[in-house]
Amino acid sequence: MSSASVRFASLGANLQASILMTLSMATFATNDMLTKFATQSIEPVQIMAVRGVMASLLLFLFARWRKAALSFSVLREPAVLVRAFADICTTLTYLNALRHLPLANTAAIFQALPLTITLGAFLFLGESVGWRRWTAIAVGFAGVLVILAPGVDGFNVYGLWVLASVVFAAMRDLATRRMPPNLSSPQIALVTSIAVTLTGFAFLPVVGWRPMSGSVWIILVFASMTLACGYALIVAAVRLGEMSFVAPFRYTILLFSIILGMLAFGERPTARETLGSLIVVGSGLYTLHREARRRPASSAA
Repeated sequence: MSSASVRFASLGANLQASILMTLSMATFATNDMLTKFATQSIEPVQIMAVRGVMASLLLFLFARWRKAALSFSVLREPAVLVRAFADICTTLTYLNALRHLPLANTAAIFQALPLTITLGAFLFLGESVGWRRWTAIAVGFAGVLVILAPGVDGFNVYGLWVLASVVFAAMRDLATRRMPPNLSSPQIALVTSIAVTLTGFAFLPVVGWRPMSGSVWIILVFASMTLACGYALIVAAVRLGEMSFVAPFRYTILLFSIILGMLAFGERPTARETLGSLIVVGSGLYTLHREARRRPASSAA
């Protein structure tokens, strides 16, 4: 074991988990950057198809390594089908938005996901939501409006695509809550990845296949690897630390997106976009705080 591994193992569980969560957000932001590069050469559905094949292969190898049961019988579960459909829609809308929006804006709007999940849990799962969290939800979506700036000349309609991806991602996560506990995570992830991949190939005749240069292939290979690493890191973080402590570190993706957007694409967030991002993140952090207060620590973990 290396000295770095020994030093890491000596840290507390929550501190280890927070480092893993931060690293996972860095890999997800890197995946967004690489994918945005690819969208300049090929259509999003082609990215879904090609990257999906690579990601599905990595997930299959991971499932075999974990000795997880692999069977398409999971498709008999309605929640699995809903999750696959929602993930397909999330990917389609997010990639189309990413193609036209700065990295930081896309990441900031997507941080409304915890608020949307809370709203969806109230509407569809019957969970109680107090007035404080209702206020946080309202403030958070006001922050999204500040970023989108409707009625302002700088308004970009593709921001609505990010909002659509947030809604579908919330549907995906709520469907995950309804799944039987006997279904393994690698199995569900693999089935979903295959569904996204097949959707990409299904739409290819509509948009047409574009020849891919060697650099695009390399970009998609690394995008698939960062995506797989991000999922592995986030699973490790959630299993290792308390959710109430670890979850706020998800918002570090915004910092990484700003830095990568500046370095790779010369993007500069405006004061309005920065203010809206701070509002969304602040309301999301408060929602997580109220969630931690509402549930016992053992249940949250």
